[in-house]
Amino acid sequence: MSNTHIWSTPRRLQPSISLLAAFEAVCRTGSTAAAARELSLTQGAVSRMVKTLEDQLEVSLFKRERKRLKPTDAAKAYAQDVRKALDLIARSTLGLRANPGGGTLSLAILPTFGTRWLAPRLPQFLSTHPGVTINLGTRLQRFDFAQSTFDAAIHFGDPDWPETDQLKLFDERMIACCSPDFHERYPFAQAEDLLSVPLLILETRPNAWTSWFAAHDCGTPPARGMMFDQFATMIQAAIHGMGVALLPAFLATGEIDAGRLVAAHGGPISGMGAYYLIWPQSGAQHPPLRAFRAWLEAETAELR
Repeated sequence: MSNTHIWSTPRRLQPSISLLAAFEAVCRTGSTAAAARELSLTQGAVSRMVKTLEDQLEVSLFKRERKRLKPTDAAKAYAQDVRKALDLIARSTLGLRANPGGGTLSLAILPTFGTRWLAPRLPQFLSTHPGVTINLGTRLQRFDFAQSTFDAAIHFGDPDWPETDQLKLFDERMIACCSPDFHERYPFAQAEDLLSVPLLILETRPNAWTSWFAAHDCGTPPARGMMFDQFATMIQAAIHGMGVALLPAFLATGEIDAGRLVAAHGGPISGMGAYYLIWPQSGAQHPPLRAFRAWLEAETAELR
């Protein structure tokens, strides 16, 4: 006989979904009557379910005032967690019904990286993992995995996201690019020549041009310039001759090969960070994530 002891949560701390759904609905709608209509139950049934939950938890969740239930501050906080848990169960159930042979990976992506680098490669991953479904959502800034439904994220910068593990994809390499027409109007002979032309700036890389000019032993660029919040719009501005854009090599190469952009001066220089796949330590063994992580590691092996 095995001596392994499996710890289990006491039954009273595992309320049924029906009790939790009734409790959450009362907190959210503000009354047992409204909750009853939403849940297709009688008002009396909802009231009894709330009382059963209180008895099971041995905690008063509501103050009874003139036949109305007013949630305590602790109950309001509990309701927020219950709402997230119920939403997670619903999403997981929907995913299971839609894809009973695999699993779902919810991935937060940087918009331009996702559309220009990841999306063209995803069909290859999905063809070798036909049971896996990938849901994509855009996130420009860090977020709390515990407060989201994402299993992982594509992140740019430093790998110092708390309570996570990471896989480095590749370092960023930057190329100064402009349209062919723009280059004809401003025939750059040396890096210093770019100091006097319109420069396009990404909000999340405000010091990128300073680093580029420093790498070429030049002066400091002007602090002003047209600002963009995404590479995609900045690329279009450069294509239409609005200035010189400093672009990651993986984005610039395709535009240069297609003749829409040309290198303004010199080749790629080291950027200010790297791209990473980030995931919460608690979800490291999620099967779709493990499959995606292994594929992404192989896909970027030659870029590291």
